[in-house]
Amino acid sequence: MDCPQLNETRHCLLWHIFARVKAKAKRRIRKNSSRDSGRGDSLSDNGDSIRGVQVPPSSPKGKLLDRKSRLGKGRGLPKKGGAGGKGVWGHPGEVYDLEEIDVRDPNYDEDQENCVYETVVLPLDEQDFEKTVTPIVQEYFEHGDTNEVAELLGDLNLGPMRSSVPKLAVSLALEAKASQRELTSHLLTELCGRVLTLADVEEAFDQLLKELPDLVLDTPGAPQLVGQFIARAVGDQILSKSYIDSYKGKVNCEHARAALDRAAVLLKMNSGGSCRENLWGTGGGQRPVTQLIKEVSLLLKEYVLSGDAAEAERCLRELEVPHFHHELVYEAIVMVLESKGEKISEMILQLFKSLWESSVITVDQTRRGFERVYSDIAEINIDVPCAYSALEQFVEKCFTGGVIDKKLRDMCPCRRQIGSVLILVSYGAALEHIYMFTKAGS
Repeated sequence: MDCPQLNETRHCLLWHIFARVKAKAKRRIRKNSSRDSGRGDSLSDNGDSIRGVQVPPSSPKGKLLDRKSRLGKGRGLPKKGGAGGKGVWGHPGEVYDLEEIDVRDPNYDEDQENCVYETVVLPLDEQDFEKTVTPIVQEYFEHGDTNEVAELLGDLNLGPMRSSVPKLAVSLALEAKASQRELTSHLLTELCGRVLTLADVEEAFDQLLKELPDLVLDTPGAPQLVGQFIARAVGDQILSKSYIDSYKGKVNCEHARAALDRAAVLLKMNSGGSCRENLWGTGGGQRPVTQLIKEVSLLLKEYVLSGDAAEAERCLRELEVPHFHHELVYEAIVMVLESKGEKISEMILQLFKSLWESSVITVDQTRRGFERVYSDIAEINIDVPCAYSALEQFVEKCFTGGVIDKKLRDMCPCRRQIGSVLILVSYGAALEHIYMFTKAGS
């Protein structure tokens, strides 16, 4: 016998299942009707309305005729009218204005409204200063552009190391050439007022005088060179004239005393205390050709008197004119041709060997010097009658000593060759005169 409570539970369960089946059927009918709503009806030949052919929703044609969003939401238009999506900041051509500050914002800070943001460059310490400024000065020795150095130093925060710039430049110039010392003096003059002050220059020379005992270890002539830098700075008006007098009776270091004495002597030698470019001289190829010729001739005369090939090589290097070494070869050969005896010839040959072994004079400069003598031998022979024979003997010695090659030796002119050429020219001129005389007579 069934329990009334069990029957009631079964009745509720059946009713619930029936309600779910009915709701599912309604949803299917509603879905099919929405897909067929956009297909429209067609008319037959008799004017009767004919329902369109039912197309299964899953077929490609059904998807093509479907006007409803396939995602079930939206109308299929671009999001935000084309202004949305990844990597899009708004409509094309839209300009964003500055965002106004909302004073009611909880994160609003009144102090941030007047803030100015700037790039902060930390001041250089001693170690970073040397690593940064040393390449700048060394590159300046190559290009000589003071404006570039001023711009590079202006970008740095030198801070208390500003007075170390002249000190470092002079220290590097002590071991450099005379032309680079001249560039250093010019650099100090150009930087004063732009990057440096007069007080910075004075403090730099004070430090150099204190460090002279250490500088002498690497550069024995440092006291004299620093004295010349001081004299040049006074002459360029970047150092006061009373700078030297301020040290009177206060110097205990002999090297500093020698530097100040050197500066004082140079300033007394120059009228009015103006010490200009002639202090270091004009280096390299900037000097006139006539001056270079005089210096080369003086170099050879000193070598003939002393016989020191190493000193002659050092003087030739200090001239800083590798493109003008052919003048030394030319003058030396002419000196051999004008000399009497074998002493000067042997000394010049030894000098050529020494310069060749040390690669001071190149093959090209040697060849140009010999070729200049070959082309001028006719004029030299007017003043030196035995120039041809002396040249042949010296050229043969140079070839034997390995100074020149066989090709350059064979190019040496001799009197027999010149004589045969003169004979041919004379014979040709005589034939021409005979021909002209015969033609005029006929």
